[in-house]
Amino acid sequence: MNNPYNRFIFILLSALFFSCQNKDSISISGTIENPGNIKVVAFYEGDIKLDSVFLGDGNRFKFERLSSQGRLLSLEVGKNKYPIILEPGAEVNFTTDLQNPEQYSIEGSQLSSDLKEFAPYTSRKKFVEDSLQSEFAKKSNNKTSDQIDELRVEFLGKFRSELNQYTQQAVDFASKHPNLAGFYAMSTLDPELAENEIIAYSDQIKDEFPDNRYVIQFKEEAAKLKVLAIGQPAPEFESFTPDNKVVKLSDFKGKYTLIDFWASWCVPCRQENPNIVRLYNQYKDKGFTVFGVSLDNNPGSWMRAIKDDQLDWTQVSDLQAWSSDLVIKYRLKAIPASYIVDKDGIIIGKNLRGKELENFLSEHIL
Repeated sequence: MNNPYNRFIFILLSALFFSCQNKDSISISGTIENPGNIKVVAFYEGDIKLDSVFLGDGNRFKFERLSSQGRLLSLEVGKNKYPIILEPGAEVNFTTDLQNPEQYSIEGSQLSSDLKEFAPYTSRKKFVEDSLQSEFAKKSNNKTSDQIDELRVEFLGKFRSELNQYTQQAVDFASKHPNLAGFYAMSTLDPELAENEIIAYSDQIKDEFPDNRYVIQFKEEAAKLKVLAIGQPAPEFESFTPDNKVVKLSDFKGKYTLIDFWASWCVPCRQENPNIVRLYNQYKDKGFTVFGVSLDNNPGSWMRAIKDDQLDWTQVSDLQAWSSDLVIKYRLKAIPASYIVDKDGIIIGKNLRGKELENFLSEHIL
């Protein structure tokens, strides 16, 4: 290496090698002050854990991974999660103190700094969720089922009001940040409360971030959400009545129809049945009906519940319980669950119970 020319070539090739290496990898290093018993920093992409690294001397860490594109990740330290965006070739440094974990700094990534601007909104959202849940639990003590139902409607109204504000904040942030930072904000929205916004955003970015796994997953979920969105035709299905007759959803065209997913073993379903019976009798002569779909697997229990609860509308079941094809087709995660369709079979309401269902019917059934 004494030859100056050879030394120059070595330096040039080394610089070229490390430059290419940086362009094909993402990395972040940092320091966790006052980590206590925490020894590991973990990295997630969506729900998938990519890697974890140990804290070294001075409570420092470094994470590096091959990637030719920007990645939206979560850096997890103990119970604290921080959204970060790492881009190939960027030298990113992260610092936080676990005695005050909400205060953190990140350098070398403008997109990650943009995410930090959105952090107060997510913190506020979590605070509201936790506070309302705690207050609801406290007020529900020693209440009757009817009183709890009224409380539930009241708190759902508060929850939706607060989350509607958060939804708008996320939409505004995404419009100002047409990149992975904006995507992160939209990915935090609740599908139950921001269905239209999620679907619209997914359509907007349909040709963007084509190789990003997290974005691909978001688009796939939005596509599934769109099938059952308000304004879409309810997916057709058929099943069997207790006397083994085939009934199709399309048989109810021309009427407003509540598709009620329930089961004889489902306590909340049975508690809601008197409300549905009352509303059915009130509106059945005004173009409204109910189509009961049971997730039972015992025909005896199913038919006894129909009789005991006086469910005088059409009832069907394939007696496959959670193995029914309808669980996948209608994305059922829990029951009771319901959809309201108009006379043309278009979805106009979802998962309405108690006073909410009564108010909806009074507005739509004349």
